[in-house]
Amino acid sequence: MNRYEWDEEAGPLVRPYTLTRGRTRPADDLTLITLVTTADPAPEGRDSALHPEHREILELCRAPQAVAEIAALVRLPVSVAKILIGDLVAGGRVTVRAPISMAQKPNAELLRKVRDGLGRL
Repeated sequence: MNRYEWDEEAGPLVRPYTLTRGRTRPADDLTLITLVTTADPAPEGRDSALHPEHREILELCRAPQAVAEIAALVRLPVSVAKILIGDLVAGGRVTVRAPISMAQKPNAELLRKVRDGLGRL
């Protein structure tokens, strides 16, 4: 029986507060759309101290994933997923960044001016 299975009367077999060691707030300010990416492949034996949920998050984040996607895929409340992601950030195992917004994309007019300027050189 895996730890994600539910007992129909009792609910989940492992309560979320046990995964977070009683913590209720993440150390980092993560939003639902914050992107999380695994920072480095683990050397042999380095993952042995991690909870299975941490390892699952590391596996999922080999490609960037939003916090909301991670919570859904590991079947945990978002608040719990944020705390676990925060643990991985603190350990240097994942990096987090805000998604690129339209305001951060390069300005097409500026790029044309740069291109034209380089062409005149």
